Amino acid sequence: MALIKFPNRTVNTDGVNPFVNSVFDNLFNDSFISDRLVTRVPAVNITESEVAFTIELAAPGLQKEDFKINVDKNIISISAEKVEDKEMEGSEKLYNKKEFNYNSFSRSFTLPETVDYSNIDAAYADGILKVKIGKKEDAIIAKRSIEVR
Repeated sequence: MALIKFPNRTVNTDGVNPFVNSVFDNLFNDSFISDRLVTRVPAVNITESEVAFTIELAAPGLQKEDFKINVDKNIISISAEKVEDKEMEGSEKLYNKKEFNYNSFSRSFTLPETVDYSNIDAAYADGILKVKIGKKEDAIIAKRSIEVR
């Protein structure tokens, strides 16, 4: 993917009031605002060893109860949903302030034919969800030495 910067001003107005222009540019290009508008999907590392595949998913701030892992045919889906209610009561005001914080994501991966579906295990620690997917016995290649003639 190529990133191309387009000019955002056709007339140079920095001479008139450069402070106002920089404030508006920073406000509309602020990463805080743009981060709120973009849905977030956790980063994933997938590794393969001789006996298993391992999916590591970075999802800090969640509990192990927030995750759902489903296997349907050859697709594994990892999803999480967390809803927080924060309620603050004002002592001198007659109203309540309520803020909702709703975070969710879903990631799906296609599993190869060598997967042993009865040997899937998941653990969540230190903000990392680790899903270990075992391989079938016939898919594990035995090591041997081959002589050159």
